[in-house]
Amino acid sequence: MTDVTSSERISTEIGDLRMIAEAFADLGARLSGHDMVDPFEAVTSVARDQLPAAAGASVTLLREKGFTTAAATDERIRRADAIQYELGSGPCLDAIVSQTMYRPRDLRTDERWPDYGRRVAEELGLDSMLSYRMLLPADDTVAGLNLYAEEPDAFTDRDALIGLLLATHGAQVASSVIYGRHVHHLKRALQTNRGIGVAIGVLMASHKVTEQQAFDLLRIASQNSNRKLVDIAADVVETGRLDVSPDGYSHPCRSTSSGEASGGTTMTRDRPGTSESPP
Repeated sequence: MTDVTSSERISTEIGDLRMIAEAFADLGARLSGHDMVDPFEAVTSVARDQLPAAAGASVTLLREKGFTTAAATDERIRRADAIQYELGSGPCLDAIVSQTMYRPRDLRTDERWPDYGRRVAEELGLDSMLSYRMLLPADDTVAGLNLYAEEPDAFTDRDALIGLLLATHGAQVASSVIYGRHVHHLKRALQTNRGIGVAIGVLMASHKVTEQQAFDLLRIASQNSNRKLVDIAADVVETGRLDVSPDGYSHPCRSTSSGEASGGTTMTRDRPGTSESPP
């Protein structure tokens, strides 16, 4: 009897590992070679497909302006997220803020989120959830993975584990894809316009910044002035200066001359028509 029990346990563990391997192979296949695929959409699709109990999945982002849904498998799931944002309460929000996992087994009776549970069950027919914090390396973005089910206590312990692994490693995959595309666009810009590359070199030498930081400065200046990146770069090459302040302000960044104090960068902000410096 012990041998049978042991064999069943080993068989279950092998099945779990295979399921996890298949989930990540599926995620990689959906992302590889497709520049237009949103990595968060890929994560939600894989989570829904790999967990039979899941009626849908979503990824929530927390940024300066608040919570938004970056990807959802359908509009019902997007609405389930929106109810949390409206109430300012729910498993997803708490998972992101408290950096943990929540597994409400019956949203109709869960005392932690009574208003949310009642509404999402009555309005959308969703009775249980899994919510996880997704660890993204970007310092301005926090995310969460949400899985919804139509039955109470629909998710098994194995589902919870696979969801956790998808939330953890899926976040890393998504970040790698986003960063890789950013680098690709940067390299393409450098290749297609020599002036941008020269301007980046000027900023790197003058202000001791990295290539990525120099490119970001050019992009910020372009957005704030509503001018093309190539025109901003041409100005930097000609003058050695870069104005990154919004329209209406002068905020030039220039390298110090030999007669100036060390520090690498002189920053000024003058209102048009005045000579006042900020406090």
